[in-house]
Amino acid sequence: MSDSAVPPPDRHPGGGPDDVAARLRRALGPVGLVRSTPLGGGLYNAAVLAELDDGRRLVLKTAPRATVPALAHERDLLGTEALFHRLAARAGVRVPTVLHHEPPGADTPAEWLLLTHLDGTTWDAARAGLTPADSATLRHELGASLARVASVTGPAYGYPRPALGLSAPDWPGAFTAMLRAVLADADRFGVALPVPAARLAALPDRFRHRLAEVTRPALVHFDAWAGNIVLDRTGGGPWRLGGLIDGERAFFGDPLAEFVGLDPLGEAEDDADLMAGYRSVAPLPAVDAGARARLALYRVYLALVMRVESVPRRYEGEFASWLDTWSAERIARQAAVLDALEG
Repeated sequence: MSDSAVPPPDRHPGGGPDDVAARLRRALGPVGLVRSTPLGGGLYNAAVLAELDDGRRLVLKTAPRATVPALAHERDLLGTEALFHRLAARAGVRVPTVLHHEPPGADTPAEWLLLTHLDGTTWDAARAGLTPADSATLRHELGASLARVASVTGPAYGYPRPALGLSAPDWPGAFTAMLRAVLADADRFGVALPVPAARLAALPDRFRHRLAEVTRPALVHFDAWAGNIVLDRTGGGPWRLGGLIDGERAFFGDPLAEFVGLDPLGEAEDDADLMAGYRSVAPLPAVDAGARARLALYRVYLALVMRVESVPRRYEGEFASWLDTWSAERIARQAAVLDALEG
């Protein structure tokens, strides 16, 4: 990812040491800030590593101001992240501990979230040093963790913020709302699509019977790519899964949707180690025609989200060029997969 993909600083209020120290005192009482360091990697919320005089290392995340253009599902994302981490922790998954969540208000120009820091390194950063045996073991551990995430059942399907209108009592209804919302965003931001919008909007109706095979609103991280998976080790010992971070994109729906976020590690449904780890915790149906249709739908959805967000985020340079090409090919290819599955 190029530096040009990082959002402009005017998207996020505050963030300097004095502001960080003030928020820490608001959340924790009288604590001393030794150092605050901006963390890279995020393309929406800003994050700062706060090192305290008592030795604690915390992460302070700040959302853009409400006036900053965003996709329909991107309001109150830090509230979603706080919810995900709390629910996942109860299910036995290693995640940051939520210390404080502050929604926007009269004296808060943008919501913010304070979390504990998971020590270690991301899978993405450690990848070059992993042996095949390391990777196999880690994929097994990851599968088990994702099964624990999916053991959490939500009150409804879709995004966990009813005010957005992107939830429903069944998965076909919720996914239809989610997909059509991002298509409306594409129209609002003038984003060209590689497949006609009407054809994409019709997909949930064409495959409603496949979406209806989902009968429980399972918790889904949906962004568990290698940059959001933390690994750690003691000395030169074996790597282990240190935890999942950045649960802001979470929703309640089909557990299979989780596998789409893992695509940078390879197609998860064909990964024997990951699937074995998952099934060591919970059963998972065979990846049959219905499952493959749903996976294609979710791949269309994620590629649409990534393609559309590039306009309000003002991505530039090599990353923007790559994303434009990749998302166009991805959407067209998965639409063709769906045509073949329907035939």
